[in-house]
Amino acid sequence: MAEIMITVDGVEMPCPSSFQWGLQDISASESGRTDDTIMHKNRIGQKRKISLQWNGKDWKTTSKILKAFNPQYIQVKYPDMMSGAYETRTFYVGDRTAPVKWWWIGNQRTESISFDIIER
Repeated sequence: MAEIMITVDGVEMPCPSSFQWGLQDISASESGRTDDTIMHKNRIGQKRKISLQWNGKDWKTTSKILKAFNPQYIQVKYPDMMSGAYETRTFYVGDRTAPVKWWWIGNQRTESISFDIIER
């Protein structure tokens, strides 16, 4: 994977091992299937969702990543696949996981750090 630059509130993050860009439609409350069996989408907006993962990071780097993504809302600069350019948008963070592995004494690493960020 090419070097993907991500900054959180102006702080550069390590290049993620996995970066998955997504776009979610927001539908109006009256959307849905009606008696005529036609689905009425009624899209009222769209929001970005980015799935991020870092593999095999040491505890110091893991801590840096988790602390950066910890505030309720964050400003993230990232490569946006729809616009084809780097953009800065406000996101909140979903549930975070960081399974831990010990390969040998003195080399504690996280197997991975993964979570989604969703545009506010």
